[in-house]
Amino acid sequence: MKNIAVYAGTFDPITFGHVDLLERATRIFDKVIVAVAVNKNKKPLFTLEERVTLAKTALANLKNIEVQGFDSLLLDFAKQHQANIILRGLRAVADFDYEFQLASMNRYMNQEIETMFMMPAEKYMYISSSLVREISALGGDISGFVPHVVVEALRGKK
Repeated sequence: MKNIAVYAGTFDPITFGHVDLLERATRIFDKVIVAVAVNKNKKPLFTLEERVTLAKTALANLKNIEVQGFDSLLLDFAKQHQANIILRGLRAVADFDYEFQLASMNRYMNQEIETMFMMPAEKYMYISSSLVREISALGGDISGFVPHVVVEALRGKK
């Protein structure tokens, strides 16, 4: 049985924390699908197509990664792609409560798909996409937080 993981998020934008987690995940799983969510509850800075392109570019050196946009229930997306694992990132204790609720709900809805948690390297634990967007909007240097392709894309948004 192949272990196929889905790592879902809005990735608005993708950060070094995401990249770090995915680099390590590619050593554990046979395939990792980065599922870029539409998420109608958020107002993303980048369009879905832009976020997919940024993620594909930032992750181009990883061999067993696939990047796709999606606008459905995550469990349905995972099932469509024969994934048996939902991969979630945890940065801090504050993330755990919400992630625990999601994992419990997903397990209730589909017991065949497991949720696994990974943490980014300590040097990336504090990075979030929302902080990157805010720093960028205020003219700060974000080059230590995101891949170069994102720095360039954010310059284009100003």
